[in-house]
Amino acid sequence: MSNDNTPEQGETRRKERRGFASMSPEKQREIASKGGRAAHMKGTAHEWTSEEARAAGRKGGRASRGGRGRLPEGGAAE
Repeated sequence: MSNDNTPEQGETRRKERRGFASMSPEKQREIASKGGRAAHMKGTAHEWTSEEARAAGRKGGRASRGGRGRLPEGGAAE
């Protein structure tokens, strides 16, 4: 018995790309930049203060812990 949701034996099922994934990187950038410009024109875009920018620069990629779930040396979260 065959199920329409599964490929037949020997067949591979290819996942179709949809939405942004189906677009070229150039088209994605074009659409994203329009959204950013619209947010700034509307006044809802985030604007970094110098202190926020400094804090982000100090933090770097440390907060993600490299996706491994390890705590920094000393065992305490920052």
